Amino acid sequence: MLASLFLTVAVFTFALLLGSVLKEVLPLLFNRQATIGLVAEAIGLLIPFVWVFALPMGMLTATLLIFGRFSAEHELTAVRASGISLLSLISPVLLLSIGLCMLSAFVNIEVAPRCRVAFKNLLLNLRLELSNLQLPEGAFIKDFPGYIFYVGKNRHGNLEDVMVYYLGGKTNAAMTFRAASGRIELDSTNQLVNLYLYQAKGISSSGAANNTFESLVIPLPFGSRKTNQPPKITDMTLTQLWDELHQLERLADLPTPLQPLPPPDQDKIEKNRTQKQRKDLTSPIRVQIHQQVAFSFACFGFTLVGIPLGIRVHRRETTAGVAMALVLVAIYYSFMVLGKSLDTSPQWAPHLIVWMPNFLFQALGAVMLWRANRGV
Repeated sequence: MLASLFLTVAVFTFALLLGSVLKEVLPLLFNRQATIGLVAEAIGLLIPFVWVFALPMGMLTATLLIFGRFSAEHELTAVRASGISLLSLISPVLLLSIGLCMLSAFVNIEVAPRCRVAFKNLLLNLRLELSNLQLPEGAFIKDFPGYIFYVGKNRHGNLEDVMVYYLGGKTNAAMTFRAASGRIELDSTNQLVNLYLYQAKGISSSGAANNTFESLVIPLPFGSRKTNQPPKITDMTLTQLWDELHQLERLADLPTPLQPLPPPDQDKIEKNRTQKQRKDLTSPIRVQIHQQVAFSFACFGFTLVGIPLGIRVHRRETTAGVAMALVLVAIYYSFMVLGKSLDTSPQWAPHLIVWMPNFLFQALGAVMLWRANRGV
């Protein structure tokens, strides 16, 4: 069981990683924009995130494969003939699933969110650094609003034969700058790329101004996104989610500022309306909290269903086990998707919907396991 679990988790981890790696990581390596070490770090940060799904899927698939073959080769008959009950036989497997639940809880509520945020920051910082070094040679660059650049040569940030076209604005005339050399530096704190021009000459579009500069600095805004931006709700740890929830609940008890006092007969109506609107803001956080915790019990429910189902199906083929696993996983996660889609509608209790697949799989698995133990 341990050997099969290791292989199935590895396969699902690779399959889930493949999409993100091909889309976001490998292009940086092929374009020589990132080193192998940086790519390995990015992949390492993605692994805990995909384990949220790979661990339950791997446990279910391993259970179906092992007990399907166990039944197909009549080993269950031999076990029963030896006077050993099915419940005694599967006790180590159930303990293994409980251990995986604890591991999944640690990954879901703490490790995976932090690694996901670190992965996003890694890619963002890399793109910011690339803007400092990867200005192509012999091409017109239009990445910065209001400017057009042309660089003859770029030697790791040291530029030669630089031309800058400032397109002007409502109050400023268009200008053209040309310099024999220059360099660029990144100011990630202020989201700026500073372009330094040496021995530069500038001329206005009308030809009225013709200036020479020993050194000229042109600050270029890279973007509006900040690297210290707080994570999204889906990228928060359980502690961060609780803090966010308590903060919103405290705000709900405060009076709304800068609002005129309503008439006495409408005071209660306005108060209930305000509390309802603020309650709607807390609903997505509640759903995310319950989802992180509910995901942690998926391994146990999948094991309870997988053991009797593998015995009943009586197949030893790997493809049959994988196919059944994918169907069960699709059913399980459909409840999660439904609860997530209703996170802004608290009247449907979406935080309870994410628990439904656990109750369903555990109840169904317990009944099927009881019947299988009796030989029904």
